[in-house]
Order: sequence, then structure tokens, then C-alpha cells
Amino acid sequence: MNLHEYQGKEILNSFGVNIQRGIVATTPDEAVEAAKKLTEETGTGWHVIKAQVHAGGRGKGGGVKLAKNLKEVKEIAVEIIGMNLVTPQTSKEGKKVHQVLVAEDVYYPGDSEPEEYYMSVLLDRAQGKNMIMYSPEGGMDIETVAENTPDKIFTEVVDPATGLLPFQARKVAFNLGLSGKAFKEMTKFVSALYKAYTESDSSLFEINPVLKTSDDNILAVDSKVTLDDSALFRHKDYQVLRDVREEDPAEVEAKEAGLSYVNLDGNVGCMVNGAGLAMATMDLIKQAGGEPANFLDVGGTADAKRVEEAFRLILKDEKVEAILINIFGGIVRCDRVAEGVVEAYKNLGDQIKVPIIVRLQGTNADLAKEIIDNSGLNVESAVLFQEAADKVQEVLS
Repeated sequence: MNLHEYQGKEILNSFGVNIQRGIVATTPDEAVEAAKKLTEETGTGWHVIKAQVHAGGRGKGGGVKLAKNLKEVKEIAVEIIGMNLVTPQTSKEGKKVHQVLVAEDVYYPGDSEPEEYYMSVLLDRAQGKNMIMYSPEGGMDIETVAENTPDKIFTEVVDPATGLLPFQARKVAFNLGLSGKAFKEMTKFVSALYKAYTESDSSLFEINPVLKTSDDNILAVDSKVTLDDSALFRHKDYQVLRDVREEDPAEVEAKEAGLSYVNLDGNVGCMVNGAGLAMATMDLIKQAGGEPANFLDVGGTADAKRVEEAFRLILKDEKVEAILINIFGGIVRCDRVAEGVVEAYKNLGDQIKVPIIVRLQGTNADLAKEIIDNSGLNVESAVLFQEAADKVQEVLS
């Protein structure tokens, strides 16, 4: 589950990570009041107005701007709230901005120049251990840094059995070229960040930039946090942070219906039971010259109701030119699935305007094929994987 910047910062702060303070606003007037409150609390006269959407590169799309007075705070809030923000991580239509974060200006003058770093904590799946990735080149796309200056990307692998050891936090601060107060503050920051990552059951904590202020304090100016959905049962207070406005409506609907669905960009809809078979089916579609339009696992109880829900989800995608149903009848009998397909097809009526290929294998597969073949509907049955691939190729050509 992805979080907004302000939500991620709240979690970070609860574990002792220093953050750039800010207040969320949903209207321009609220933004002005937030700026006034921040001025009272922090003494800052300038404020940063940040669009709150689940996407990086907000600054490049005009979603992060500096306001030097209250008049500019309102003008920028009027401009950003309600806009469709297009960034390198959104679709060409962009994402609608429903709220902004009014944050304190932390780039104030002092004894030294502020410096920006990149830092993230994530799982290194190859080693089965956590990893801190960091770089002195903060404020930039880490992919660009890795491509152009790979020597400036550092990693610190952390064994979950021992946790982050003190020397590892010091090593991070040393590699970033810090000393004195900034060195001590960075070691505290790294330790608190790692604790936040593990105890919140997150799959990603990314801070870009981590800022060394002009008076050598270390704080998180931004945050990108992804929580592990499978661990949310341990964090009831985090579940309320989900913003469904930022998620694909079809995926939200699928989740409510108990279906595993991921929207893709192809032209062949998939309806399968089991994640492994779903992946194999997507490969099959590619080999047949098509592109999968979705990943959809209906699970072990592919009855008429679930099949109909799956049909509705797939048909909402206007790019779909054909639907491939590939079910292995183990827990559920193939004939029951075939009856479900026919019933769902009849219930949806004229909504189905694309050809459907059904491959059912397993218990009562022969009976299922008869049901499909004798249905009188625009549904073709297949027995073998290759046969299904050939039929997909036929309907697309």
C-alpha cells in the first residue's frame, strides 16, 4: 500500500526520524492557515507547497513550488489543488491533486551550505536481507545517478537476525563525507530510519532528499513509503491511510470482490485461477502475438458470481479485443466453471462484444467442453495450451 508524503513523514517521525514539518490542506484557504501556523511554530516565512499524489517527479510536473509570502501560498495552492499532475511516473492523463502539503522552508542560510543525499531501505531479495541504499547525489532520480555515476551509489546489507549494527550507521555517515555534528546526526537518522522500516512492516522507505541543513541537522525533506499489504493486519492504524482515489478503480473494485487483479496495457483479457497459471497464460498470449490486458486470478472458487465479476472488470477496459479463460479444475470442477461462464455471459448480455476462448482442464473437463460447445454463445473451447494460443491468434488477426 502506497502512502502520501505527509503520511510517510508521520510514520517516520513517530520512530524518531527528523522531518521537514508540514500541514496538509485541501483548499487554498486551508493552505494559508497552515502557512500561518507553521510560521508561528517554526519562524519560517517561506513555505514549500507540495502536491500530494502517489507519484515521483512532482517538481518536474509543476507540483512542488516555493511561496515567499502568504499571497503566493494561496496563488500556488489555487494552481495546484485540482490540477491533473503529469510526471514521469503517471499516465499521460496524470493524477488529480486533491490536497497539498504546506511545508516549512528548511534551506535557510547558516554557517555551511545545505547538502542533499539519497537514502532508501528495502529488501534485497537475492540475499534475503534488508539493504540501505544511499548516495551523496540526492534530489536527483536515483536511476540517473546509477547510470551516469554508479560509483556514487552505496549499499549496506543488514542481516534481519542482528538488525542494523552501530558501525553500519557510522559507515553510512562516513561514506557521505560527514563529520562533527552532522556525522552524529546522520548515524541517529539512519538508525531511526531502519527501525521505522522494520517495525512498520514496510517494503520500501525512500527519502529523496535527506537534507543536511546549514546548521548540520539531518532531516527527511521527502518520503516515499510502501507498506506490505500482507502485514497490515498487524497495523490497524495504518489501514485507514489508504487513499483509494490514488488507486486504479478496477483494482479497488476487484479487491472488494475478493479477486486478485492488476491492470495492464494489452489487448487480451485474462481470467485464470492460480497465480502460476496466470503468469503462464500471459506468456501464452505474448507468444500468440497479443499483449495481456490484465492479471486476474479468480481463485479456487470460480463460480458464476465470481466469473461475472471478473467479466465486468475485464470489459471495463476498452482496449480488450478478446478474453482468454484458462482454468484448472482441481478444487472446483470444470463443468461448474463452464456453467458459471455460460450463466455470467447470459447475465451480461450485450455487454460482451469480444470473442471468448475458454480452456478448462482437470476434473470433468470433457463435460465442461460439451457445455461450452453447446451453449450457442460466442465462446470457443480449447483443450491444449497451444490450441488456446492458436485461437487467440485467430481472433486477433
